[in-house]
Amino acid sequence: MEKQTARTVPTRFIETNGRTLAYRMFGDGPPLILCLRLRGVMDVWDPAFLDALAENFTVIIFDYSGLGQSTGTATYDRASLARDAKDLIDALGIDKVVIGGWSLGGVAAQIFTALYPERTSHAILIGTVPPGEQPHGAEPIFLPTALKPDYTLEDEYILFFEPESAKSRAAADASHARIASRTADRSPPVPEETYLRIVRESHDPKAVFPDHSGRYAELLANGAVPLLAICGDHDVVFPVENWYALNREWTSLHIMTFPQAGHGPQHQHPELCADMIASFVRNTA
Repeated sequence: MEKQTARTVPTRFIETNGRTLAYRMFGDGPPLILCLRLRGVMDVWDPAFLDALAENFTVIIFDYSGLGQSTGTATYDRASLARDAKDLIDALGIDKVVIGGWSLGGVAAQIFTALYPERTSHAILIGTVPPGEQPHGAEPIFLPTALKPDYTLEDEYILFFEPESAKSRAAADASHARIASRTADRSPPVPEETYLRIVRESHDPKAVFPDHSGRYAELLANGAVPLLAICGDHDVVFPVENWYALNREWTSLHIMTFPQAGHGPQHQHPELCADMIASFVRNTA
């Protein structure tokens, strides 16, 4: 049987709690489920990153409810995104996972980890933000660029890479080509009217990851689950400095910072990121 890759693995569908979730699953090893960024569908992941992960994990990617190929109500309510991940692994009969997420998906992964530590072996938090109000915010260029209907390569340099670095720009070009290389069975992009509406509906003026009671921060700080934050040194939306402030406060938090990198370090360094994740999961408990 031919080995499946991110470019060839078929989309599957599973009915759970009144909607159908679209997902893809391939690889070998403990299950690792990945939650998507803002405006993300399954085909925004870099195939090189997924394929490298699949050497050590059974990789599961999916479309949130009502987005991409999934049915149901579209929302960026943070707890609802975490619920999508939980409902999917429940429907698949999986007891325990490595939970990962990029950007907004990293918020969903943290909520999942906080609420279901017994179902979480490790949490992988890529280009994301801790709970609550943060001292370091997004740069002014981020939001108008992120909300454009279509991204140019130059927009991707700004949003996901380090535009001042020739190496980072070259990595962006290569990643862009890899992402476009899956030509069949692609998930449709999130329509502009949809993402503008659900961003507006879920907006909290004080925090990207609202935690008004401090509950999530308290649960994540207790060390029950090993946490790995993977960041670029120049993240245009979620500066890594917000994570540095948690050193010695979150007792199981590990932080990896990539130089000359931005909001998507796993697309700039796909194999290295995947290797780091595998080593982290293998060597921490």
